[in-house]
Amino acid sequence: MALAAIQALYDDDDDKTDEIRVKKHEEDTEDRMAVLNDPAFSVMSKIKLNLTPAIAIQPIDTSSFLDIKTREVLYNPKYEDMYAPIYGPTNPNLTQQQRTFKNVLNGYAESTTLSDFQFENQRRTFDSFGYAVDPTVGEHATPQLVGDQIRAEINEGMTIFETAKKPAGEKRKKDKNYDSGDVEGFQGPWAPYADEITTSRPSEEEQKEIDEYLSKRRKAKRPTRDEQNAIRARDPESTTLDKEAEDPSSTTLHIKDPYDYQGRSFLHIPQDVGVNLRSEDPPQRCFIPKQCIHTYKGHTKAIQKIHYFPVSAHLFLTCSMDCKVKLWEFYNERRCVRTYAGHSQAVRDVSFNFGGTEFLSASYDKSVKLWDTETGQVKSKFSVRKIPYCVSFNPSESKQHLFICGMSDKKILCFDIRSGHVVQEYDRHLGAINTVTFVDRNRRIVSTSDDKSIRVWEWNIPVDFKYIAEPTMHSMPAVAQSKNGRYLAFQSMDNQIRIMEPMANFRWKSKKVFKGHMVSGYACGLDFSPDMSYVISGDADGHLVIWDWKTTRVFEKIKAHDNVCIDAKWHWHEKSRVLTAGWDNVVKLWD
Repeated sequence: MALAAIQALYDDDDDKTDEIRVKKHEEDTEDRMAVLNDPAFSVMSKIKLNLTPAIAIQPIDTSSFLDIKTREVLYNPKYEDMYAPIYGPTNPNLTQQQRTFKNVLNGYAESTTLSDFQFENQRRTFDSFGYAVDPTVGEHATPQLVGDQIRAEINEGMTIFETAKKPAGEKRKKDKNYDSGDVEGFQGPWAPYADEITTSRPSEEEQKEIDEYLSKRRKAKRPTRDEQNAIRARDPESTTLDKEAEDPSSTTLHIKDPYDYQGRSFLHIPQDVGVNLRSEDPPQRCFIPKQCIHTYKGHTKAIQKIHYFPVSAHLFLTCSMDCKVKLWEFYNERRCVRTYAGHSQAVRDVSFNFGGTEFLSASYDKSVKLWDTETGQVKSKFSVRKIPYCVSFNPSESKQHLFICGMSDKKILCFDIRSGHVVQEYDRHLGAINTVTFVDRNRRIVSTSDDKSIRVWEWNIPVDFKYIAEPTMHSMPAVAQSKNGRYLAFQSMDNQIRIMEPMANFRWKSKKVFKGHMVSGYACGLDFSPDMSYVISGDADGHLVIWDWKTTRVFEKIKAHDNVCIDAKWHWHEKSRVLTAGWDNVVKLWD
């Protein structure tokens, strides 16, 4: 009985223990499932399986060959591609600068966005002032100047196209009235300035000068035809009506020996200078002049033109702003032979006749005078209504009584010296006449004008048979003809020299364009060398510029004058002698 009770007790304890174990196992199972199902504490969410097999990755060369001649790239090349060697490995003996690609001699030049105006502005500023803006991009935060820093400080860094700064001040006030209801007092944009003087009267001194001028004019006034008839009726033998106004012209001989031992004047062609001055053949080969061997001084103002004596060129004329014309010796002592004074204003142009015994001078005083070269006497005076800009005798020996004159009123006038009247008028240009040149054995005339055109005329026919004008053409204030007559050189205002062939239907030679000088705004003269090897021209900066005829390249630039070099002429019989005239009042001989 007792054993049965103990056995029952143990059985009860075993059942309870099994129930506790089952219950605990169920609780543990529930806790584990809760952890697995909770995303915040789930271990599965933090485990990522990579089922791909492990492969050894080797670096791949992604660089591609970039041809330097390619003009268009359709992808973004890498730095290594752009600076990789063209073929093969890099040369270890080259520096980094030598390994870089070059398209010019001193490096690689890249195109940039720069307007033509800005480029020309800086180039002309550097040519004239010696400084310009540093073209380097990105190195300086503010623009830097390179070149002559002292001149830049004086000019405050201004370019050639900039004007001086206007002084700061108050603007002029206007009496404005924009009230449209005020019919009589409404002024709108036409209002005058508050301090504007609408009626101007001369001061006492000005009125006195005006009265003196009018009184002199009344005294010098010629009598009318009725008054002349009345005077002749009273005194038929009177000669007062036949008297003309006295010419104030004068001349000065500067040499003591105007005649040699045979009685020949200074116009006689010398034969003791080592060169045959009567020869028609040019020198076989010409050379570039290197130095100034003589300076002709005598003028007091700027010189305008140089003109050689016909055939021999042993003498030459110069006309100047000091209203005088001077005759100089080219050889021997190189003296000033004679001075011709008679114009009241600056002399613009001079021209010898066929034999050199007479010459014409055109002046801003609206007159053309015919001078005797030897004696200095004024043979004739031709009064014109406008300013004569150029004058030239007809080169034909049989027409030495005729000369043409380009006027400021768009006309070309042909005068007869014997009668003093205009015998022909060429009136087709739309601007002032700059030059007149005889071509084609003196049968035709080529004229240039401020209307930016060139017209070709038959002699004595007032209608031009050829009109040359292009939208890109500029005014051409100076023309030179080659010694053989085959070419005409035109000095263009766009800093170019263009060549025309008169014998080939007046066509331009497109390959013969000479650049490298600055003459914009100046009528700088130009010339050919006698052997047609070089072309020379003056420059606005005072340079004598020499080009090669075949290659059109600048051979040399010589600083000839302190101011504008307005004319340059090569001697017809010399290999390397050139005359230059400048606005510094001197003429220089170069050899």
